[in-house]
Amino acid sequence: MSDAVSGCTRPRTTVTEAEVEALVHGICFKTGPPRRLGVEVEWLVHELRAPRLPVSPERLEAVYSALRAVPLRSALTVEPGGQLELSSLPAASLMECVATVSADLDAVRAVLREDGLALVGLGHDPWHAPRRYLRQPRYDAMEACLDRTGPAGRFMMCTSASVQVCLDAGHEEPGPLGHVRRWWLAHHLGAVLLAAFANSPLAGGRPTGWRSTRQLRWTQIGTGRAGGPPLDADPRGAWTRHVLDAPVMCVRRDGGPWDVPEGMTFREWTRTGVPRPPTREDLDYHLTTLFPPVRPRGHLELRMLDAQPGDDGWMVPLAVTAALFDDPEAAETAYRAVKPLAERTLGLPAPHNPLYEDAARDALTDPELREAAVACFTAALAALPRLGATTEVTDAVAGYLERYVQRGRCPADDLLDMPDGASRGPHGRETRP
Repeated sequence: MSDAVSGCTRPRTTVTEAEVEALVHGICFKTGPPRRLGVEVEWLVHELRAPRLPVSPERLEAVYSALRAVPLRSALTVEPGGQLELSSLPAASLMECVATVSADLDAVRAVLREDGLALVGLGHDPWHAPRRYLRQPRYDAMEACLDRTGPAGRFMMCTSASVQVCLDAGHEEPGPLGHVRRWWLAHHLGAVLLAAFANSPLAGGRPTGWRSTRQLRWTQIGTGRAGGPPLDADPRGAWTRHVLDAPVMCVRRDGGPWDVPEGMTFREWTRTGVPRPPTREDLDYHLTTLFPPVRPRGHLELRMLDAQPGDDGWMVPLAVTAALFDDPEAAETAYRAVKPLAERTLGLPAPHNPLYEDAARDALTDPELREAAVACFTAALAALPRLGATTEVTDAVAGYLERYVQRGRCPADDLLDMPDGASRGPHGRETRP
């Protein structure tokens, strides 16, 4: 969830409501042939030999100071709870992206091992309560804002981790790779990917009743902050309206705490100019405080995937997603496979609809999600050689298809099968969003 912005820039260019509409309409969907790919991998940082013991802030600070001296091609950032994130540069191919991030992760793990720490691929910390590591005005304001809807915001900020895949928006023209189709596909296929890669069934050492507790937390934050816009034939217009009608998280200051208005939308801010007129910089910042499952930022960010187990588990969602979006044949197969699922949304935006709820709670035990996942993974596996994928990547996807998807399982089921009490299964369900 990184998007950190350092400090507050002094207001320079005041924007009107009409100017905001024009700016958002113009910058959030950059169309053209899909050529670039990126990934953001978040990790929990645990003790190597005693993962249930919390890592002290002093140790985290020491290891992050050491990592700042390591030459990396990916951007390294730290999340509010001390999670580590690597964000790749836009890559010209799947294998370029895989190679770059793999090399950077090797370098990061070497530094962590020296201090007895490890990167852990889980979507939600199974043991530790939320604890802020970063104390910055942005995160102080975020915490104050999200606390208004309950404790889910603190869990999201401090105990969650994900794999985020970034794709070009697609062609302006219609077709399998057109931006309207890709926007629609990202939301509906997103539910299938959420189910297939669910990997966070525990919190406080107990099953929550949700295979993706991380997605549950996001959903509980509310529609204004973590919801998407209604889907229609005009993604630009729908997103622009969503941005204007979304609540402002905070009004930044050059000194002291940032203001956290309650219920003020960006549209209202442009109309009232209170507590000060918004600027272009405020708009840019506002866009980083919206966390829908699919976020357009010139490209498309798919944000619904839990962090994955194993050193290289992140490669599978990256490869599958790239194949299903950027290979025309696989994209058409994926579209046909997920189209029947659209009825289950009841026309409600993601993730606050029954389809996403079922995907987060039941994952691939849901027969329709399992059927769609098998079709999509099979199509992705066939497409990967056409994208230049190596045998290592195709074997990883084939193994995942066999181990999990075809069996109606996901990594969360492995955790629930563990003999330390999680094998009792998800009896103590939390309240549905």
